[in-house]
Amino acid sequence: MTRLLEEIKQYQSKFLQKAPVEKQRLMAEATAELAASGVAKGLGVGDTIPNFTLPDVSGELVAIETLLEQGPVILTFYRGGWCPYCNIELRAYEREIDRIRAQRATVVAISPETADFTEQTASKNALSFPVLSDVDLHVSRQFDLVFDFPDYLIEIYKASGLDVAKHNGNEDWQLPKPATFIIDVDGMIRFAEVSSDYTKRVDPEHILQNLE
Repeated sequence: MTRLLEEIKQYQSKFLQKAPVEKQRLMAEATAELAASGVAKGLGVGDTIPNFTLPDVSGELVAIETLLEQGPVILTFYRGGWCPYCNIELRAYEREIDRIRAQRATVVAISPETADFTEQTASKNALSFPVLSDVDLHVSRQFDLVFDFPDYLIEIYKASGLDVAKHNGNEDWQLPKPATFIIDVDGMIRFAEVSSDYTKRVDPEHILQNLE
């Protein structure tokens, strides 16, 4: 088992030990409903991505076209810095960043969080790659990743003290599914993984194999 998958397994084990059974049941139910709904299937291999520009943690605008001029881009959409699975995944990419750059590739992480929260995520995980803020989910929608929280899940999150709406700067209670893409220099998707289960993440080792 890779380090990323081991870290996820350890976190899940702690969650299952501590979280109330009813909370676990409802969260699992929401995941199953999302998978069954057919919503937000995401772009796939062979699709051409939309051109987009988003602000990074310092407010500088980053254009995907500019990054693709340097080589392939690994694009990972994450839910937010409040999500433990997202932080585990982002740190895993940072651990492998030298190997990724040796393949002339760039990692780019995108979430719907406002700039302040995006900056916090990049800082606490010591990330050296671009972390972009897709407020109102314009780009996530173009990648067909956006879904609505069911009302009962919103209540669970609020009861846990987690205000996703505050992090996202709106009251929509929408998120992108966790997704990872390898984008070729011509803008075509060469690898795509989109999951309805927020605990499932692609290991950077698998991404590196696809790059090589």
